[in-house]
Amino acid sequence: MADEPHVYPQGCYFKSLEDIKGKHITVMGLGLNGGGEACVKFFLHHGAYVTVTDMKSREELMPTILSLTNDVTLDRSKLKYVLGEHRLEDFAQADCVIKNPGVKYEGNSYLAAAKAIETDLSIFLHFALEKRTPIIAITGSKGKSSTASSIYYGLQKSGFTAYLGGNITVSPLSFLENIDGTTPVVLELSSWQLRDLRGRKVLKPKIAIITKIVPDHQNWYHSMDRYVDDKKLIYENQTAEDFTIIDADPDNYKKESENPIKGCMSWGDYFAKETKGTVLKYSQFVMKHDSFGAFLKKERDGSICGYSYLPENLRSRHAQMRNIEEEKIMGNLLVPGSIMRINLLKSALALQLLGIAPVQIADVLGSWEGLAHRMEAFHTWKSPSDNRKITFYNDSCATVPEAAAAATQAFKQDIVLITGGTDKELDFLPLAQTLSGENGSKYHAKDIFLLEGTGTDKLTFLLDARHIVYFGPYKSLDELLNALREKLASPASRSVYGPVNSKVPFPVVFSPGCTSFGMFQNEFDRGDQFKKKVKQIFF
Repeated sequence: MADEPHVYPQGCYFKSLEDIKGKHITVMGLGLNGGGEACVKFFLHHGAYVTVTDMKSREELMPTILSLTNDVTLDRSKLKYVLGEHRLEDFAQADCVIKNPGVKYEGNSYLAAAKAIETDLSIFLHFALEKRTPIIAITGSKGKSSTASSIYYGLQKSGFTAYLGGNITVSPLSFLENIDGTTPVVLELSSWQLRDLRGRKVLKPKIAIITKIVPDHQNWYHSMDRYVDDKKLIYENQTAEDFTIIDADPDNYKKESENPIKGCMSWGDYFAKETKGTVLKYSQFVMKHDSFGAFLKKERDGSICGYSYLPENLRSRHAQMRNIEEEKIMGNLLVPGSIMRINLLKSALALQLLGIAPVQIADVLGSWEGLAHRMEAFHTWKSPSDNRKITFYNDSCATVPEAAAAATQAFKQDIVLITGGTDKELDFLPLAQTLSGENGSKYHAKDIFLLEGTGTDKLTFLLDARHIVYFGPYKSLDELLNALREKLASPASRSVYGPVNSKVPFPVVFSPGCTSFGMFQNEFDRGDQFKKKVKQIFF
């Protein structure tokens, strides 16, 4: 069927790195995030002839082109650009096409003409499997980057030589020749990257983590079941010697799936039923001891910490000596919010499975400062009329409404929310219900400032129905931030945005809950522009 996902041949086109020399390679998509650039460098370094083709113009791609031009280690006599278009002959005549994961194979005449298709990830995983490199793979809808990055941070701080790549904008080809059986590799994997591995049997992670599943990319998939079908590929080749870490908490599986399986109450139940890996669960609630995994628990002093409950053979030596069943693996954190706590709980569990002592895990993760574009505190401004402090947070990587809703509850106080953007056929009801308080949300957005976009149009309809006041939608960040500055600087705002001389700055959070198409190149560009303009306007 035309709409069925393409299944690739098992294995990899390249049997060895030496096999690359002299091959004619077409890189489909140069881009600006580093993946295409890393592919070009990798194949040129290994003696291939490389044609780069991208629908973007030379002017749009100039930062990446300049980076390649300035790399004196490259033999650019073997490099050719075809920009602003794709040509069928560049695909049909190539020995192998390196595919961009954001492009569908189905219905694509250029990819159909290719003799062989690989991705940077499929090539990396083929050779990593040969080297028995331990892979920690993370996918899901929310929290992938924070989970992956904090695991990598924990490994490094604990003395491991480790690597981080995948959807986090680092191509694993950039460190392929540095890995062996002793170097853990943490990979953040999007559903599209997993889709490009279908049939290849090159992904066999020692630890597979699936973060919270919520509707995403429905403009691409048009069905939650098809979206999740790609996510499932993360554990397809696992065995009982591997671990599948899944969400134990309730979700909307029975409503979101077109064909829910009897007995499965959540996406986590569904994954647990399917995987051949050893299942461990994570939860924001104290778990009953009929499941193994990790959970959050409130301490006597009011802090919320993380604990693991594992089979005896997986517990630390300290626990076995003292006959302790639950082990504390996470304490106080620098990063704010309940979502970050659950992200780092998964990370702590993975680090314990890799042999790091619980007390060391809690100490290391307690020093992690978070990631750019994910609840990133980057600027504090003093109101010119008094001493009130306002701190700005960049959460531009929040690209689903549920993530923006979670951002409003992250600070244990009310906030100003900047949100909105382009729709990807998602439901904005969770965000509207959180802003109205009808779902029991404890904290509120004192003011809501909206960037225009098709997603914003859907959100304003829901806000209007609930009589929620908002400002905008604004056509640009400049227009929005100038309006915000005027409001924050107003003497009338003193009672709204916190008391004078408050020790806790009032948070202004940019959490779009939408994609960035149209107004920005991507969510990273959106976050960078937001930070730059905030610093210009709130000086």
